[in-house]
Amino acid sequence: MQPGDVVLVDTNVIIEGHLRGCWKALAGGFALETVDPCIVEAMTGKHDWQGKRPSEAVLRAGFHEVHPVSQLELAAVLAAGGAGLDSGERALWAHALARTEAWILCGPDRASMRFGYEQAQRNRIVSLEALLSRVGAPTDRLRPHFEQKWLDKVMNDLVLGLL
Repeated sequence: MQPGDVVLVDTNVIIEGHLRGCWKALAGGFALETVDPCIVEAMTGKHDWQGKRPSEAVLRAGFHEVHPVSQLELAAVLAAGGAGLDSGERALWAHALARTEAWILCGPDRASMRFGYEQAQRNRIVSLEALLSRVGAPTDRLRPHFEQKWLDKVMNDLVLGLL
């Protein structure tokens, strides 16, 4: 993981990055990308923005690129066992698996991590804490499921068949 790498982020990372004030550091250090359904989820979901939800234009401006996802790409994820993913995660994985360029993915959700593990993409999954550490940004205010320790535990549990 190097500064400038393409990092695909889900709705949870978008919200956490803005709430914890680390979005600019992330966007300055990596080529952040997402998919349209993650933007829609961030804008319309029942997420706790603590009264600080930015406009859609502000969200979109923070990305190197926001990708559409085709029905064919979504169908491929469903066929690969992605029925348990929410719509944003499903679309993000659909885009990720269709890419030919290098990418890593930050999406701290057990179902998403399980899907990535099952698709032999474990090495592409990173924590928000690891990303922030790489660009020298503070990590002390992150909630536990954005930390490396949490990601490691989930991955170990998947390897051991506990999840």
